[in-house]
Parts: sequence; structure tokens; C-alpha cells
Amino acid sequence: MTSSSAVPNPFTGAPARIAVLGLGYVGLPLAVAFARAHDVVGFDIDPDRIRELKEGRDRTLEVEPETLAGAGVGFTTDPGALSDRDVFIVTVPTPIDAEKRPDLSALDAASRTVGGAIRPGGVVIYESTVYPGATEEICVPVVAETSGLAFNLDFFAGYSPERANPGDKAHRLADIVKVTAGSTPQVAAFVDALYRSVASAGTHRASSIRVAEAAKVIENTQRDLNIALINEFALILGRLGIDTEEVLAAARTKWNFLDFRPGLVGGHCIGVDPYYLTHKAEAVGYRPEVILAGRRINDGMGAHVAREVMAAMAAKGRSPSGARILVMGLAFKENTPDHRNTRVIDIIRTLTEAGSSVDVWDPWIAAADAKSEYGLQLIEAPEAGSYDGIVLAVAHRQFREMGSEAVRALGRLGAVIFDVKSILPKADGDLRL
Repeated sequence: MTSSSAVPNPFTGAPARIAVLGLGYVGLPLAVAFARAHDVVGFDIDPDRIRELKEGRDRTLEVEPETLAGAGVGFTTDPGALSDRDVFIVTVPTPIDAEKRPDLSALDAASRTVGGAIRPGGVVIYESTVYPGATEEICVPVVAETSGLAFNLDFFAGYSPERANPGDKAHRLADIVKVTAGSTPQVAAFVDALYRSVASAGTHRASSIRVAEAAKVIENTQRDLNIALINEFALILGRLGIDTEEVLAAARTKWNFLDFRPGLVGGHCIGVDPYYLTHKAEAVGYRPEVILAGRRINDGMGAHVAREVMAAMAAKGRSPSGARILVMGLAFKENTPDHRNTRVIDIIRTLTEAGSSVDVWDPWIAAADAKSEYGLQLIEAPEAGSYDGIVLAVAHRQFREMGSEAVRALGRLGAVIFDVKSILPKADGDLRL
């Protein structure tokens, strides 16, 4: 679909024909937004994902069925369907590997796909979070090699870091200022105009791609460090026998107190992006002490929760070995099926390694996803009066609506309750961060 509001490609003079590569939490809403004025093809390597999108279903719940049905996006797994595109927007995941190093394999594959389709005058725009320099040092050379085209002569690059917040209905694509950048002044102006057409909140044009890359990676690193500081407060206050939530409630009365809460830091951004920055920092000879210290604290919070549950059980004369424990929630945050890099898994694994029998209940996550990603068999519903311990790990709406009495009724007499997000009124003996 095209309209009079379509943004023209400055090198072809025609309305931009867009391909979005990667149709997850970021790519699908972006493709739908651009399709209101442009001819858009959405590409993904997962045939199941393409099939469900063609049927009008979005498992991420980011796009409503009626919106998806009328979006006018052409969904495909065929790289050949990209051959008539002149703008390629890459929104594939950039995770870390087992050693916490950047894993750019999906970005490399997407760049090769773009290289096989791009023609003179084409522009490739990356949204995937990377360390400063990665777009022009890693991605662009792959496109150039695969296509045989010369960078900034035959094809061009842009960067506009994604700022999606899964499950957040108040801050959607149109409502968030988009940072933009381009490999030449002309391309920077084009990329900015393109995003300004879908971001009613406006855009911020950075002076270079490296600046835009750095802006994104420090956004999440800053948030990670603030949460790590509150998590460390919680660890200290717990040893002092002081309730963290009560302390934070008092501290919040100061006008400039930053209102962060303790918790598990997972997801595809905050728990991952700092490692991209530290990787690049170490590559240029700087050891980032503060950032890595914050990561160690946040990465350890799941195991801390499990240890506290086991210690509370031991204080009551109960061994974790053979105990039945219910973990409520697997998603990395409330009210979303997004379980990428969830740190709830650390609670589950620590308890399981101690010999506990752990039931995991999450009404937002498909059982097949939990099985394939984590080897977990989710339960459909817990049985009342069955558990020696209950970990309320994720503040899903359904769990809040149950109320304190119903949640506590799931445990046996004297069951240990750990309310990670402090959503229940605290009773004597309850554990919280």
C-alpha cells in the first residue's frame, strides 16, 4: 500500500518500498506502522511465525488481530520477495552467548539476506541493539561483500535503535521519540523523515550512526545499574531485618529520589545490552568496573531468591529436598508472553538442583514455548494446599486479581511465601526483596 504521505527514496525519487527483516516484538509493529503509507514486505525465517501472521494472529500480543488483518503487509519467508525493495529495516535479535559475549549471528544472516536483494540506491537501516561501531564495522561490510556494491556510493546505511517495551500499551511506537542516523547527511535526512512519518512523538537526529548506537546501549545500561543499586540495597536491608519496600516508600517522599524497585532483571534489552557495551570497552582497552558489578548483582538475584526460600524452609525444619514449590510466573515481566532471558529460570534451576519439585505456572506463556526454550512443563493451574513454598515471581494481572487469601491458600500450613514484586500485603514470615 502507498499513499501521498509516503516518503520518497532520495536516490530513486519513488516512494520507499520497505522490507522489514525480523517480525518479533519490534519488527511487526514497525511493519504495520509503515504499511499505512508504504508498500511493505515483512520477512522472517520462521515459517510458523509467517503462517500465524497471515492468519491474523500475533503470539507476542503487540498487534491486535483486527489491526493485523487490515495492515496490508506482505508476509514471507522467501528472500526472493525482497528483490524489488529499496529500503531494508533489520530488527533481528542481538543476544549474548553462554560466555556473555555479543552474538551477532542473526545480524550477520540478516545482512547477507539484505546483500542478496539490495540494488543501487538501496538503504539498509538497522534497529537491532549493538555496541558503538558495529553497524559500519560488522554489518555494512557483509552487505557490501554479498551484494558487490560499494558503501556510500551504491548503497547506504542508517540506524534507528528500537525502544520497544513489550506489554506496555502506553508507550507504543508512535508515542516514543525515535533516534535516527545515517551514513551520509542525505541519508540521515531520509531516515529521519521516514521515521518521523510513523513516530508522532517526533525524532532526534544523531550526528552519526555511532552516536545513535551508543545512545541506545547506555539507555539500558543506566537502567540496569539503577536497578542493581536498589537490588544491593535490598540485599543489605534484608540482612538488617528491614523491609525494603517500607524504606523505598519513605525515600520516595523526596522530590528527586529515583523510583526504581528491586527485582529480577531479564528480557532482551536491560539484561543483555550492558554486555555489548562492556565487550566494546574491553576491546579498546578499558575495563568497565561499575557496569560489570551491576550485572553481577542483577544476574545473581534469582539464585538469591531461591536460597532465601530454602533457608526459610530450613528454619521451619523442612528440607528443600523433596519439597513441593510453586513458582508463579515465567515471563521476564508482567502481562506479556515475552520470556526471553527471563531470570525466573535461575530460581527454578536453583530449587531443582536442591532436590525440590517445582511447578511453574504462567497463564501468559504457551506451554510449547516453555518446553522448547527451557525444557519446562508448565502446569495449567495449581492445586490448593499442595505447596511447601510459593514464589510469586512475576506480577501478572491474574496473580494480582487473585488476592492474598487465594494465593496463600495454594500453600500448605506454614508454607514459605516469597513475594518478589511485593504485590501482596505482607504477613509475618513472608519474604520480599
